[in-house]
Amino acid sequence: MPEDKDICPPWVLREYALLADGERGALVDPHGRIVWMCAPRWHSDAVFSSLIGGNGYFAVEPVERWRVWGGYYEDGSLIRVSRWVSADSVIECRDALALPTSADRLVLLRRMRVEQGRARLRLALDPRPGFGTERMREPRLDGRTWAARAGDLRLRLLGAHRASWDPESGLRGEFRLSEGEEHDLVLELATTDTTADTEGALDPGELWRRTEEEWRRAIPDCSALVAPRDARHAYAVLRGLTSAAGGMVAAATTSLPERANTGRNYDYRFAWLRDQCYAGLAVAAHGPHPLFDGAVRFTTERVLADGDGVHPAYTVDGHRVPRERRLPLPGYPGGSDRVGNQAATQFQLDTFGEALQLFAAAARLDRLDRDTERAVEVALDAVQAHWKRPDASLWELEDRWWTHSRLSVVCGLRRIAEVMPGPVGRRCAETADVVYAETRRRCLRPDGRWSRAADDDGPEAALLLPLARGCPPADDPSNAITRAFVEEGLAEDGYLYRFDHPGIPLGEAEGAFLLCGFTMALATHHLGDRDGALRWFERTRAACGPSGLFAEEYDVRQRQLRGNLPQAFVHALLLECAVRLKDASGTAR
Repeated sequence: MPEDKDICPPWVLREYALLADGERGALVDPHGRIVWMCAPRWHSDAVFSSLIGGNGYFAVEPVERWRVWGGYYEDGSLIRVSRWVSADSVIECRDALALPTSADRLVLLRRMRVEQGRARLRLALDPRPGFGTERMREPRLDGRTWAARAGDLRLRLLGAHRASWDPESGLRGEFRLSEGEEHDLVLELATTDTTADTEGALDPGELWRRTEEEWRRAIPDCSALVAPRDARHAYAVLRGLTSAAGGMVAAATTSLPERANTGRNYDYRFAWLRDQCYAGLAVAAHGPHPLFDGAVRFTTERVLADGDGVHPAYTVDGHRVPRERRLPLPGYPGGSDRVGNQAATQFQLDTFGEALQLFAAAARLDRLDRDTERAVEVALDAVQAHWKRPDASLWELEDRWWTHSRLSVVCGLRRIAEVMPGPVGRRCAETADVVYAETRRRCLRPDGRWSRAADDDGPEAALLLPLARGCPPADDPSNAITRAFVEEGLAEDGYLYRFDHPGIPLGEAEGAFLLCGFTMALATHHLGDRDGALRWFERTRAACGPSGLFAEEYDVRQRQLRGNLPQAFVHALLLECAVRLKDASGTAR
């Protein structure tokens, strides 16, 4: 057998679809091959790692050559349907990670159906734990269920009892289906011993029913929002990336290139507190839905646990992010093979500002409990102790006196002061005034424009975020001046870049940053230009792939996604735009 990297050649990132259940995720390519999945958790080693040049995948695909590939998500869910059309048949494969879920057990559902004609479908299951370095051992067929194991990981597969297991290539088989026929596969990977369970625990009908019911319960009505279908999809993506413990991973993958061969490739399978707050604030704009409560709980727990030593990122269950290390893999083309993330050790002052804004939203929605009140005080103490200290800020660059970080903190302090009267509120207001006055002195230019940093006058898209949140107030002249300068210096072809790279044209140094495009829409709307805001919103949301997923960056010239997939904070800002850009009557246009 050839190596899996030959069996599963890479596709451009926009062609992949995501399956996720909150505790882990999987990427599916157009051939119906699941080429990426970590088990049992987001930050665990991959069992299917073909995406980054490793071994391991799970394929269900037509044997006959097909002419047209397509696919779609069932509305308001991460239930994905792949569709293949040949000269003689139309075939669909319905995929999902089953809900409700648990941290130590995943269940992957695959339902094949022939809509028209007759078809042969090929099954190939080759689990390779440890990023492709291990094989499942001791395979055996118990009735209609295959079972195997590797270390602490146990596998069961229902629905392929006629297939055969090869020691080198895993499970192989074929199915023949006539028009209207269905065939179910149920894959379970668990760290607990489930072999004593009956086959009823893997019953596909019941698993599909519960999964559909959970998705219906998880996604709120978005019919009054701008772009209701995309708003529901954004909710589904955020739900799929959020653990029951409340932590939301920044993305489902690691080491996918932001710009080919530049070395800037990161492991995003962890929960960034800043991103968590962005998602929580987006959901809060729509209503106090469960995703908001989870964001508040997770952020509160981390602030209380670590105080002024809070880390930018954690595992979804609140533990430390492992240090970066390399794997002996070639990586996705243009990417690398890194796991772990060095950014987890940085000091990022704006994290406290975003947390305070989230806590203020909790107060406005009557979700402020005693623990969160204590977290407000801890965050306030941290700001008072460290606001003068250089930090890595939003883009996780070198430590400097970044303007965005200070304005984010001021915004958070002022929001808390509005909702928490008494000594804590007064301290927040007083601290906000002190930080704002010094930031104006050091970072506001004589012409009324905010500088990127105390020692850098360049354009900076991060400044749009506090502006959109109301800091400075909407009637402050610096807002319009700064927004116009950012647009002039960083916008091209309707997309927005983060900052300029001296001597390198926009689009060559990196892709357009999709978070920034949605932030520009919010900032433009905050300044009273709804039509301009809608133009920014529509242009930026056009950068998704066919599956409706956004990565971090967008290569405008090649119309390609760049970076890890899907990027949670981009979907969060899309959702917030969809809420805030509805017209005055509360209905979508």
